[in-house]
Formats: sequence, C-alpha cells, structure tokens
Amino acid sequence: NIIDTPGHVDFTIEVERALRVLDGAILVLCSVAGVQSQSITVSRQMGRYNVPRIAFVNKCDRAGASPTKVIAGLRDKLKYNAAALQLPIGLEEHHRGVVDLLTREAIIFEGEHGETVTRGPVPPDLASATEAARAELVERVAEVDEALAELFLLGEPISANDLRAAIRRATLALTFVPVMMGSAYKNKGVHALLDGVIDYLPNPAEVKNVALDLEQGEAQIPLTCDPTLPLCGLAFKLEEGKYGQLTYLRIYQGTVRRGDTLFNVSDGKKVKVPRLVQMHANEMSDVPEGRAGDIVAMFGVECRSGTTFTDGKTKLSLSSMYVPEPVISLALKTKNREASANFSKALVRFVKEDPTFRVSTNEETSETIIAGMGELHLEIYVERMRREYNVDCEVGQPAVAFRETLRAKAPFDYLHKKQSGGSGQYGRVVGYVEPLEEGSKETFAFDNHMIGNNIPPEFLPAVEKGFVEALAKGALTGHPVTGVRVVLTDGAAHAVDSNELAFRLAAQGAFKQSFIAGKPTVLEPVMKVEVEAPVEYQGTIVGQLNQRKGSVANVDTREASVVIEAEVPLDNMFGYSTDLRSVTQGKGEFSMEYAKHAPTPKEKQDAMIAEHQKLAGKKK
Repeated sequence: NIIDTPGHVDFTIEVERALRVLDGAILVLCSVAGVQSQSITVSRQMGRYNVPRIAFVNKCDRAGASPTKVIAGLRDKLKYNAAALQLPIGLEEHHRGVVDLLTREAIIFEGEHGETVTRGPVPPDLASATEAARAELVERVAEVDEALAELFLLGEPISANDLRAAIRRATLALTFVPVMMGSAYKNKGVHALLDGVIDYLPNPAEVKNVALDLEQGEAQIPLTCDPTLPLCGLAFKLEEGKYGQLTYLRIYQGTVRRGDTLFNVSDGKKVKVPRLVQMHANEMSDVPEGRAGDIVAMFGVECRSGTTFTDGKTKLSLSSMYVPEPVISLALKTKNREASANFSKALVRFVKEDPTFRVSTNEETSETIIAGMGELHLEIYVERMRREYNVDCEVGQPAVAFRETLRAKAPFDYLHKKQSGGSGQYGRVVGYVEPLEEGSKETFAFDNHMIGNNIPPEFLPAVEKGFVEALAKGALTGHPVTGVRVVLTDGAAHAVDSNELAFRLAAQGAFKQSFIAGKPTVLEPVMKVEVEAPVEYQGTIVGQLNQRKGSVANVDTREASVVIEAEVPLDNMFGYSTDLRSVTQGKGEFSMEYAKHAPTPKEKQDAMIAEHQKLAGKKK
C-alpha cells in the first residue's frame, strides 16, 4: 500500500495518520529548496512512530538543482546519518538518469515519461566521482553496521549484495537513511526508488506492533502479522463517498471478511461489514477479505477516526495517532435558519473524519466556533459545507487561542462556608500558586504538601478538580489559564458539613483570590514562520514581517531565492498569504507552525482586558 500525504502544514493530521499505520516512508525533498520547515516537521512525525525511511531528492531537472546540498541539509538540519545510493547523470535540463553506486551501473531513463530504462557502464567523466561516493557510502553504513564494518576493516572487497543487506539492516534499525534521486514528473529515478522500497523498507512481518490488553490493566501485548490469529485493526481514516461512509482499516493481526461482525472496542458496539474494497487512488475494487498487513476500506461501518476493531475474541486496543492542538478558530453561523439541521449534520461528520477539526460553542456569545490547523484547513471545511450539504455560512474573524498565566508566587487561604438549614457546606484550603518552570511541558501541576489529614484524603481529588475548573477561565480576559502550579499546605474540614462540592468551590474561590496577586499576564501563540521567495523581494518581506510585530531569526540565501525564518504572533498573521503573494507577484510562499506562547504587548493586553470587562458588564 502506498499513501501520498499532503505537504501543507494545515493538513499535518494526514501525515500523522499515515505514519501511524505505515511500516516505511519516503521523505520527498526538492533538489532546489532542500530541507524546508515542513520537512523538519514531517521528520519529527516519522521519529514519533519510529518509521524507517528513504529520502528521495526530487526535481533534479530543475534549474538550481543540487542533491549534494540536500544531503548536507539532511545531515545538518535533520541530524540524519544519510548518504547517497546514487549519483545524478547530469542536472537541470541535462538530467538523464542516475549512477547506481552499489552495482556501479548507469541507469538511463528515456522516452517522454521515462518509460525506457537502460542499464550500462558508468560514463567515464563520472568514474572517479562514483568510486569516491561509493567509498563514503560504505564508510557511513560501516559506522552503524557491525557485519559491514568487519569487511571494511579487513580491507575485503564489498559486493553489491553485502552493501544492500547492510543498508537494509541499518535502515530498519533507524541508524541510516539511504538517499535516492531523480525527477518524479518525468519518471526518472522512480523505478529504482520502488526497487529501494522493496530492498530497504520493512515488510509487515518485520515490524513490531503492540496493543493494550484492556482485561489486563492495559498491559502491552505484541501483535503478530498472522492472518490465522484473532483480528486486531485500526480505523485510521474516514471518507464520505457516494455510497456512504468509507472507513479505512489497517489490519495488524487476523483476517476480516465481507459479512463478518466486528467489535468496536471504544463503545462496545458490534458492526457488520457489508462490503470490503481495496482502494487505488479514487478507484475501488471489491475484495472478499483483508489479511494481516493489508489496508482495506469498509462501507457502512460507523465509527470515529482512531477506533480499534477486533473480532470479539480479545479485548485489545491500539494506541491512536498523535493529534496536534488547533492553532486557529473561526466563528461560524448559517445564513438561514432552515439550514441549521444540515449545518449540525456537517459538523458532526467533519469531527468524526478529522481529529484536528474541533467544534465548540462560545458560552458568552452563543457562537459556533470551529478550530483547526490553519486558514486553508478551515476554508476547505466551509467550502465543503456549502458544496456537500448546501449550507451557506457567515464566517467571523478567527479567534486566536490566547492563554493567561502567572508571573509571581501568591498565597491563598480561603474558607467556603454555607449554612441553609440541614447539612451545609464547609471547606477551607490554604497554600500558594506559582508559575511553572520555563520550558515545562506540563500546563498544570497540583502538589499536596499538607502534614496530617486536616483535609480528609477522600476530598483531595475534589480540591484538585476545583482548581482545574478554575483554570478554564482567567480573570483578565476570560481565556484559559496555563503554566500554573498549585501547592496545598493546609486546610480544614467539618465533620458533618464538609463534602466534595464544598472543597471544589473552596478551591475555585482560592484560585480567584490568589490569581490577581500572582501578577497575571496574557499569552498569545507565536508561530515559527518560514518565507521563501526570489532574493530581490528580501527587503520587502522583512519589512512586512516587522510590520506584523515579527522578529526575524535567520535569513538564508539559496541560489536565486531567499529563505527568511521569523517568529510572528498568530494574531498578526491573518491575511498574510494574500499580502505576500501581492508583493512577490505570486512567487513567494510561506509555511508556519506553532512555536510557543509568549506574553502579549501591554497596549494589546490592556485593550483585551477592557473588551472583556465591557462584555462582562453587558452580560450583567
């Protein structure tokens, strides 16, 4: 199975879900642009799932092509132990094929679509370069493979088969990345790349997969790629087709047949498989069964993305994919009320399909808020709503995920006491709040430093829950509070009147009491932005980024283009795509990803606080 994933950062979940279910990957790089910001993101995603990879340097027939520069980028920026398995025969308009360093053969691709492949001797002008590149390849693989290192140190001749086997072992061990090259548009180098997939990437039986046994306290159970064992598969992608919902299933163990009854592990429901198909791009062919290692698609199976299916003989669950947090949101409402049923139906459908697409309702404004990975991501869903569900929507200014945090330690001593006849409410909490250490991955920490049981142990979870609930809405602008540690040092309880609700409310009151004393501030998301454009537009682009309160971190000139790296507040990035295209005559492109949350400038913070107070006043 081959899955092609989008390169745009807004659709990063497509890369996540593909890497979660695939056994190997090809990292495609441009021979002119080299390692770009999105290449770094995808490399990080590959690392998260320990996927062995081949790098393919594409577009070797473009002006400014330099595979050598790309390999240097793989080593410097991605920290790969990478080496070329091929040398290009000509570059730019003279690109005709590649030299296979393992067999010392020239592979020439001829014909309009590179369909005629001929193998022959290495051109004389590339003979010395071929030997030098092969020697470097052997050295790099010998550094991480003992068997090849032994041959290398003994000075014995290394055959193509010895080298191929060593590269496979090192690639599967994630200690080496083979680099191949060509021009996909003209099919040059693609035949050799597909041979490389077979030679260097694993087959399903060679990959170690584990599931969690829900009957044994989520103990890890190894899965075997055996079609005769009990079924275990992951539904990793949903698609709305003309015949209904299409559910893509990666089978890790066992066999699924048309007409089988599957067990949905997340909700315990049983579902029947009425139709089973194998996908080839947008074409499908019916198949009677799918076996361990296959990816099949099922019709008529309702579920969410990331659901585990078994045959009911085991209670195994597969870990789902990593889902990044949304970075941008839009306020959405229908233009006419008659469409509200379809509007709700569309949102439910999209949330099932895409884990990075979130829907919520703003309690203050009663607006429907959709959140996602970028402007393009959300624009596509709004357009799909209009096209597939006949719902026209009004789109509001995107709301940015602001946060609030503390800058200083602040004590609290709060007593919640309520008497209204009968048993009342009594709870006292004493301690302090403080900011978490800079760079901490946690957003909230709760530490109990009490000596003794002044607060009975059974009420401590209620105290923590109360603080967590208080974090949902900060006092400055109403945004969630992050980066806070709560330390409980003392408290008091009443033998009759203390209960969970009393301590929850006491914790909420304590947080509100100490929050303002902790010198709170508003944080805004800051994006790492990479802009690439012809070098003559450098000054204009830097000026544009400065206007948007961005700080330029690095400027790198590559041939005739310039790459500018900057950090810019997300709130200032709306509409940047249009502005960049207009000043670069459509030649500039940019990508951005979340970098961090940073303090908001004082004048912006004051305006946000005033706006929040105005809204709160209206509500009263």
